[in-house]
Order: sequence, then C-alpha cells, then structure tokens
Amino acid sequence: MTNKTTFPNDFLWGGAVAANQVEGAWNVGGKGLSVADVATYKPNVDNKDYVAHMGVTTESIREAISEYSDAMYPKRRGIDMYHRYKDDLDLFAEMGFKALRISIAWSRLYPTGEEKEPNQEAIDFYLDVFKEMKRLKIEPIVTLSHYEMPLALSVKYNGWVSRSVIDDFVRFSNTCFDNFGEYVKYWLTFNEVDSIFRHPFTTAGVVPDKSDQLEQDIYQALHHQFVASAIVTKDLHNKVSDAQIGAMLTKLMTYPLTSRPEDVELALKKNLDNHFYADVQVRGEYPALILNKMKRQGITIDMVEGDLEILKAHTVDFLSFSYYMSMCESADVNAERTPGNTVLGVKNPYLPATDWGWQIDPKGLKISLIELYDRYNVPLMIVENGMGAYDEIEDGQIHDQYRVDYFTAHFKAMKEAIDEGVNLIGYTSWAPIDLVSAGTSQMSKRYGFIYVDADDEGKGTYNRMRKDSFYWYKDIIATNGESLYQYGE
Repeated sequence: MTNKTTFPNDFLWGGAVAANQVEGAWNVGGKGLSVADVATYKPNVDNKDYVAHMGVTTESIREAISEYSDAMYPKRRGIDMYHRYKDDLDLFAEMGFKALRISIAWSRLYPTGEEKEPNQEAIDFYLDVFKEMKRLKIEPIVTLSHYEMPLALSVKYNGWVSRSVIDDFVRFSNTCFDNFGEYVKYWLTFNEVDSIFRHPFTTAGVVPDKSDQLEQDIYQALHHQFVASAIVTKDLHNKVSDAQIGAMLTKLMTYPLTSRPEDVELALKKNLDNHFYADVQVRGEYPALILNKMKRQGITIDMVEGDLEILKAHTVDFLSFSYYMSMCESADVNAERTPGNTVLGVKNPYLPATDWGWQIDPKGLKISLIELYDRYNVPLMIVENGMGAYDEIEDGQIHDQYRVDYFTAHFKAMKEAIDEGVNLIGYTSWAPIDLVSAGTSQMSKRYGFIYVDADDEGKGTYNRMRKDSFYWYKDIIATNGESLYQYGE
C-alpha cells in the first residue's frame, strides 16, 4: 500500500555500479584481461566523433596487451573497490540502500573465458561481497555481462560473432548461479544489450577491422547473445526457484522535433528500433518489422534449429533499463545535434543539459515507464539514471544542489507513473559513488553521492567523502519518498 507521497512499501531504493568501472585490481587474484582493460582515456570528444570514439582496432588491442601499467587504461584501476568494498558497502548501508546493482567480472572467474573450471580466488571474493551485503541487508541485483567479457574471446573469436561463446557464457553464468544463487534473487543478463550497434567491441568483443561485413557480424553476435540469455534464463529458473532474471535496455526516448510528418516517422522508427531488443527477450520473438528491415539490408542470421523455440520458451521475468536523457529526430539535415548516452540526436530546444551535453528530461522518464509497461506488462526496474557533472570541493564539502534537483524531478516523475498504474519495483542510481566513466574513462565526470579523491590521471588518495546529495538521498530512502515533496514542486 502507498499513500499520496510514498512509494510502494517494498520498493528497492539503491545504486548501481559495474565491476570494470570500480573494482580495479586488473592483474590481482588471477584475473584475466577484459575488453574494458584496453579502454583508453578519451576526454571531451567532439560531437561528430561521439559514437566513433569508442572503436578499437586489432593494433590498439595488441598494444594494450603488451602494456602492463594502468596509466593509459583507467578502468584497470577503477576506484579500487576490490580492496575497499567493505567500506563502500558501509557507506551504501548508511544511506539506507535496499538494493545494490553490481556486476561480476567474467574474466575474474574465467580469465580467458574458456577454462573448464573457475578461478576459486574470484569465487571467494564475490562470496565475501555477497555475505557482506547480506549482513547489511542490501539486496544484490547482479549483471552477468556488463561490458567486461574476457579479452581472449574477442581476440580469438571476434567475440560473440562466434557461436562457441554461448557455451562459455552459459558455463560462467551457471558458475555464478551455483555459487551465489543463495544470496542473489535478481539477475540481469546483458547490460544495455542494444548498445552492440553503438560500440560493438565494448558490448560484444566485436573488433570492427576484423569484420568484412560489420553489420552482418553485429546482428549475428546479437542473436548469439539473445540465445545465451534464453538458455541462462532457463538454467536459473531450474536451479533457483525463487530467483528472477531480467533484460536490460538502454531506454532512448526520441521525440519528433516538429509535427512535420517526416519528423514523426523518423522518431517512430527510432523508438521501434529501441524496442527491438526487449521484444525478443520479453516477448520471445523477433519483431516482424525488424526481420523485414534485415531482409531489405541483405542481413541473414545463421540460426541453429531450436533457436527460435528457446527464445520463445524462456523469456525474462522483468524488464530493467537505463534512462539518462531524451533526444529529438528531424528530417532537416541541418538540425543541431547533441550527444547523449553514446548516441547523437537532434537537440531539444525545451530542455536543459548536463555539463556533457546530455539533455535533462524527467518527463521523458515518466513517458518511458508508461510506454514500456503498456507494451510489455511485466515489472519494470530502473537500474541506471543520473547525471555526470563537475564537482567542486568548497571548505571540505561538496554542495551539489544540481544533483539533488536532477533526482528530485526524476523521482517525482517515477511516482506519477506509479500512481497511474505502472508496476515499478526498484530504482538504482548511476552511480552512488564516483567511478571511471564508461564512455570517456574520465573520473572528472562525476555521478556519485560519494566523492572519490582521484583525478583523470588516477592521482589522489582515493579516499571517500559524502556530498550533500548523500544526506538528501538517505532522507528520501528513509521516508520512502515522502520527504521528496519538501523539495519544490
């Protein structure tokens, strides 16, 4: 039951991080290199290069493998959560977290991805993490693959282009279920599975210069991920009866710039393309329009007998998504474009933007919630939402009212959607603590309620400090949203 100003009693308030952006310890405890460990520092890329900048080459990978320092590769050091996780979990518990979304570094359990037995030191590490979370009464939400597949699988097979990687992922996932299933009720398969078209290497280990037909290979790799998701969904349901598993989508809300029919059509097609991935994992089948689009483009997916049947039989239990911004679309080739979450879109003249140009649109979150719930009729979970900003320390404190304002508006939009009938079961902010940015590998692009004393070059004490927003979010959780309505209308 809820009243006018509170969220559902069992609502999962919390935060979200990814192993490759926080753990560090890239060469500790038997861990192998992941695709994230070869991501270089790329600050302030121009808009025209915003999507292309995340690409890698065979040569850049070769150089990264031979480099044993973390100077050029910030995700190798992260924020040292591998050694500091107990202190960080204490801070999350102090905020009152009901849930924490984390990921398990695949290459920590299986350094090359092809070992037949897992690395026991890695299992012991994650068991300690989950036991600590249980002690603190923080519910884990665990992503199996969050931009950190073993680099060896990319180098050897061009990542998920090879069907053999399905078996490697299923083995890894079942190791996680067998060892951590006692502690984890909520699982996610692939983080932002749709991002494979925006950055194929980060998402699926696909190296563009190794592909003669890149788009064909991307569709093939995506199909293999869909099949793998269905298989591990089946396996989890068989192994842990009370566990749930979800898909994870980048929610890219696109509006027509004007009421011109050409703008409306372009926006519609952008949104339908964004739904494609959830359609497969929630509904269990490829949308007819996508199949027709692939046919027109000459894309042919190599499917094995039984693939379509397993997709249909083993759909996910809930849909999770990230939401950061919205964009417009226009038939006007001269329309001004602006960056978002590794995408470019037409700038909306009615919206403000973050320091990195991402348009701030809480109403778009409400629209997205209504749209997704109406389309899929499964429980929803927001597992990433937040704003990257420059933070300044003043007299030993960080006064980040801009962050409070951002979350206030988005939380009110969530509550409005819930009041209109949307089944939203949880929210985990991206990110509760400053971390290495996924796209640019910056530390100066700060998301957290907790400040980490490290700069873009990795210099600093790595000490943690509570920002003003830390205490604000603590109050929101403690009152289950009721205090939200003390912060303006």
